[in-house]
Amino acid sequence: MFKLDLPPDPKEVAAIEARRNREKERQSQIFNVRNRVLGVDVAALNRQVEEQKLWKATERSKEAAYATSQVQYDMVAQMLQKEEAERTRRLAKKVQEFREQKQQLKNKHEFNFLDQDQCWKDFPAHAGDYDPCCGPASMQCFAGEDLHRTTCLKMQQEQLQCSLEKQVQERQQAKLDEQYADKLSDQLRLAMDTRATQVAKLEESCRIAMSSARASANKTQAAELAEQKHQEHQHQQEANFMEIQNQIMSDLLTENPQVAQHSASPRRVLAYCWKGMTPEQRAAIMKAQEMQRHEQVAQRQAKQALDAEWESQTMCMAQAAMELEDQERQLCAEFQRGLGSFNQQLAKEQKAQENYLNSIIYTNQPTAEYHLQFNTSSR
Repeated sequence: MFKLDLPPDPKEVAAIEARRNREKERQSQIFNVRNRVLGVDVAALNRQVEEQKLWKATERSKEAAYATSQVQYDMVAQMLQKEEAERTRRLAKKVQEFREQKQQLKNKHEFNFLDQDQCWKDFPAHAGDYDPCCGPASMQCFAGEDLHRTTCLKMQQEQLQCSLEKQVQERQQAKLDEQYADKLSDQLRLAMDTRATQVAKLEESCRIAMSSARASANKTQAAELAEQKHQEHQHQQEANFMEIQNQIMSDLLTENPQVAQHSASPRRVLAYCWKGMTPEQRAAIMKAQEMQRHEQVAQRQAKQALDAEWESQTMCMAQAAMELEDQERQLCAEFQRGLGSFNQQLAKEQKAQENYLNSIIYTNQPTAEYHLQFNTSSR
């Protein structure tokens, strides 16, 4: 049903050639006594590590592409099998209808050897005993006489013409079925290409959405950090300004005689020095309390806004992650189905190859030359 004599893959040929070159280089390093005794080539080892990583990445990409192509091939094969089964069913239905309509038991022309009265059931050789062409003493019945030969020939020609017309119609119908199958195959390939394009666009949109969400989150965090640093700097400046002002307005510099605060308890004052609070002190206390209230309200509002922003960002990221997990689960399910069918096909091919090798190739006994070809590699 499918053609298996495909040309070799250029990538696979290149990979085989690269492995052969690496094997030769390894043999030259191991079989060379000087390099083996003096030490290890670090540059060569690093190069081998990089080559191994590149090879693994290439293999992963090849496996992903091969898995995708296998899934597409399986879908095409399933649709072609369904179409073939439908075509077979239609053909069998038409054959049965033809047999029921044209090949009935009463219309058959074959001679039945088991019917002893077959000859008596046929039409008579003449129309009657009153034939004007013959006289009174003439014989009326002869062996092999066929009075309806012209009618029979005409019926045979009509039957042949009907059979030819039916064959032409069957050929035309077969041609139309083939054209319809080709059209379905083209539509299937177009649908698969469209589906692949949609999946690629969806992945690109998801990646762009994740990138934009990550960028917006980073911008928000950077703005919050900058605002926090600005507030800390402003508080530090205010504290420094207040300290400088306190130092300037202290009793040490101003020589304020109204020093009435108790040294042991801030709530107590020295009675012998107390003259009462000044309006400036009361106004400063009220102003400081008002500033503290405003700062607390602003901090509370900023904290609430920050919590709301973090909660919204967390919900968006969780929703995006759930959508990506669903898509990944669907892709994994499709990949598992394609891998199962591919493994079955591969097992059949390997079984056939093994039978071929055991029955045709490996029929001779190994010789000494066969055993001498081993232990020549570095592996």
